[in-house]
Amino acid sequence: MSVSVDPPRPVAPDATHPSDVRTVESSAAWLRLKEAATALQPLQAKDGSVPDHEDHAAAHGLVQRIVASIEELAPLFPHDAAYLQALPRDFARWADGGFGVPDFFDSLLEFQPQQHRVDGIRHLIVFPMYTQNGSPDRHVEALLAEVIWPDFVAALEAGDYGNALFVSLRLIDFTPGYDTNAAVLFPETVAMREIPRFTWGAIFQDREAARYRRVVAAAADITHLTMPAEAAAMLEDQALAERTFVMWDLIHDRTHMRGDLPFDPFMIKQRMPFFLYTLEELRCDLTAFREAVAIQRTLDARVSAGEELTPLEADTRRHAGLVQHAILFDRIFRFPITGSRVRNYDGLGGQLLFAWLHRKHVLEWRDVELSVRWDQVADAVVELSDAINALYWESIDRPKTVHWLKAYELISSVIAPHPASTWAAGLPREVLAGPPKGYTDLVMDDEFPLSMFFEALNRKMGPVIASTTGIRASAA
Repeated sequence: MSVSVDPPRPVAPDATHPSDVRTVESSAAWLRLKEAATALQPLQAKDGSVPDHEDHAAAHGLVQRIVASIEELAPLFPHDAAYLQALPRDFARWADGGFGVPDFFDSLLEFQPQQHRVDGIRHLIVFPMYTQNGSPDRHVEALLAEVIWPDFVAALEAGDYGNALFVSLRLIDFTPGYDTNAAVLFPETVAMREIPRFTWGAIFQDREAARYRRVVAAAADITHLTMPAEAAAMLEDQALAERTFVMWDLIHDRTHMRGDLPFDPFMIKQRMPFFLYTLEELRCDLTAFREAVAIQRTLDARVSAGEELTPLEADTRRHAGLVQHAILFDRIFRFPITGSRVRNYDGLGGQLLFAWLHRKHVLEWRDVELSVRWDQVADAVVELSDAINALYWESIDRPKTVHWLKAYELISSVIAPHPASTWAAGLPREVLAGPPKGYTDLVMDDEFPLSMFFEALNRKMGPVIASTTGIRASAA
């Protein structure tokens, strides 16, 4: 997919005015904006307001600096003109209204990055928002981001993997809310007066790729795992890893609303056992895996038949193989030991994939060394995908709580539950006969503890995992 973009209006290059969007992160205007937004954050309460009247004079001055910087930088981002014109109005309304809970509904509606999926195009993004897996406070954050949209991904999206809402980005620079584990930008995190129909969601594949490369390289070294040549190449090449993650996330993201699903696959505003989120996220990852297998095998068959692939097809074929490695190693090495053990649904998904492959003798841990039967990986992973898909298909005809019980049965058939688990022992009859809340209340925070393998890996990998907080691609 390509979108025509008018070139930026010429700007006179001088010592104070940014003249090149490719170096905007080092411009005085951006640095002033970043500094002012960072200085504003300590004045803000959790909801984004500035509650102390004694801070209002300082807040006014900081907002004026933010707005002046936005107006100075705006000519470099003509594709975001409507948004960057609305943004100062939202800031002015917030300041003039006494710095209550901010409302950036108007500017959010004007920000439409999914309409500009052009490789390398940049965005200036400023909102009062919280950052998922990062700051829980709705503070003013500012960031510079760049689109990652390689030709083979554009072709996939224009074909069988359409996903008009998906935006893939690279972080260029950012305020403290993104000096965390945050790797997404979702409009629902912005402070606003009402909830619109959301039209996009963005993932920072550069951060995902950078922490993948650091964590998996360390884990492979610790476990003495010999990586296939292509997987090893991805650990050495940030750009290759980024493109691989774009393909993975493109297919993952669209999967949430496709297939035989319980009524609400996102489980929005529902309180349910965390392991249901485990299965949904893993289902989407394993769908991306199996689609990558299908793409690779189709193109492999054409090569075996003597056909010559186009450069775009060859690129697609290569990345389809890399997506499989990325999903496998990110899931089994990083997910289980990242974050706390309190209802860590992504961690549990990694544990489930590892244990499944170990039970199938695809992974072996012998003589303090991890080995993989590479020729068996794809079929074994697809088999787990089939099991989860079958659970979903059958659950269409089941009450919600029966679906929960069957989901627990699937997971606990592979991973040992906590010895004190009420779920594992069998829920009391009065709970089974009662409302769903009773079921959820009896799930332990760490219902499926780490195995001895992951406990040992965690002790050695802890500093590596911690080092990926706020990681930039240049530091991978």
